[in-house]
Amino acid sequence: MIRRLCVLVLSLAVLWTAGAGAARAETGKRVHNGMQILFSPSTPFAFCTIGAVGDDKYGHRIAISAGHCLDDPDGTYADREIQDDVAPVYDRADPGFGPIGHVRYFKDPEGSQTGHMTKDYMVIELVPQVTLSSQGPYLKQTGVVRVPGGTASPNAPQPALDTERLLATGDNELVVAGQTGVWFGTIMDNTGGVYRSPAANLRGDSGGPAVWHVSGSELPSQENGFKAEGPWAGITKAITLSFPPFEYTSSANILADLRARDAASPAGVYGAGFEVTDNP
Repeated sequence: MIRRLCVLVLSLAVLWTAGAGAARAETGKRVHNGMQILFSPSTPFAFCTIGAVGDDKYGHRIAISAGHCLDDPDGTYADREIQDDVAPVYDRADPGFGPIGHVRYFKDPEGSQTGHMTKDYMVIELVPQVTLSSQGPYLKQTGVVRVPGGTASPNAPQPALDTERLLATGDNELVVAGQTGVWFGTIMDNTGGVYRSPAANLRGDSGGPAVWHVSGSELPSQENGFKAEGPWAGITKAITLSFPPFEYTSSANILADLRARDAASPAGVYGAGFEVTDNP
């Protein structure tokens, strides 16, 4: 598998926490799907993308991205709750604002490429000074994919919730957005809840948004400004040597793993019960 996104060393983010300070005490900065994010303002070309924003059941304001965006070679922070503000996240277009949030969980990138490939995600707690929005540059997210019945994510505790069930291959399409605009394509393979589709992405799009094309809804086109809407279906994961080469971690895998980790943690975990914001 070809690793396709920026891999950052967490210690660099720790150094920048001390230098950047808290976000300015201003309101109205929108955080939305498709926003490019940095983990250190000193490396503007090493970036990832936000896949969805919303709230968890504990009242935290949350953004979801890809876990492999951070590298923790010493294993100090990976695959555990991060309570301290040691890993700030910045809007790539406006790093001077200060952190828009802090990483609270990410899956170790080595695990995401092998036995834990189904759990390649990151949870970011957003700061109070920002405003959540369901509208990204191309995609408007209308809640979370819910599939009554069907195949459950391998990460799901039993019985699986409707939000933890996978879209079927062959007759469902993903609509995705990134640096080259918006693309759509059929889900042609589903391995452990990781979708494979011809919908394209580039390096730096990792963690970015994918929505389900609901039957009867408009596909992006020149006529509608290449905009689309639909429930959140997953995040950009990788470009591989398989065909089609583009992989997406399903929202079902992420939500199921959050619930499983939450059930095992007496204090709960950031992101559990995540719901996409309905703010415009």
